Amino acid sequence: MFKVILARLRQGHRTMKYPVGAPPEMPDRFRGLPAVNPSSCPKGCQVCAEACPTGAITCKDKVRIDLGQCLFCTNCTNACPQHAIAYTNDYRLAVRQRQNLLITQDQQALKLAAALDKKAKKMFGRSLKLRQVSAGGCNACEADVNVLNTIGWDLGRFGIQFVASPRHADGLLITGPVTKNMELALKKTYDAVANPKLVIVTGACAISGGPYIDHEQVNNGVNTLVPVDLFIPGCPPHPLTILDGLLRLLGRIE
Repeated sequence: MFKVILARLRQGHRTMKYPVGAPPEMPDRFRGLPAVNPSSCPKGCQVCAEACPTGAITCKDKVRIDLGQCLFCTNCTNACPQHAIAYTNDYRLAVRQRQNLLITQDQQALKLAAALDKKAKKMFGRSLKLRQVSAGGCNACEADVNVLNTIGWDLGRFGIQFVASPRHADGLLITGPVTKNMELALKKTYDAVANPKLVIVTGACAISGGPYIDHEQVNNGVNTLVPVDLFIPGCPPHPLTILDGLLRLLGRIE
């Protein structure tokens, strides 16, 4: 027993201090909020739009990027001859409304997620139980959600926990493109959560269908089936992006 206690003391405190302290340093390969340099972008050029596998980029009069469809791949940055598109290290991507995931070369700042109203925040702000639903996902978003339960992140210290049954939950956290085989299961799970309830969608698949967009066997977004309170884009979103969105929804970050 003495050796166990000594080893634990040597390990020290492993849980990050965020959001009280600084967020963890992002790796060099991290791809956050994309930015467009208008002065470098050739007018009428369609190279980046043609390179995008999900149609997230349009270039009519201005470059427009739909982060709900964006896979955060490097097709556009590699294709652009002027390197007008680049990824920043800004991990803050969660929004409350689907249309707020659209950015243009003139309006590149996101309208980040606002907190729940006073009544809802009083109800969910200190204790939020979520049922995670993998609706046909590849397990990438699911894995990054699970990371939040590790000792380094300790999601439970914020009063946020995942539960086994929707009847014990305050809301759903949904990943995956919602395949046709999962559509009824998702609706039944949603109905099993008592009102009032929250719905959080995580990843490009759950927001827009991701790489499977317009495929006959998937839905182009959860919001075509159930109302959504928080959209967290990415493919997959970084655990810090997910945590930031959850804390903003609960009013822990402004």
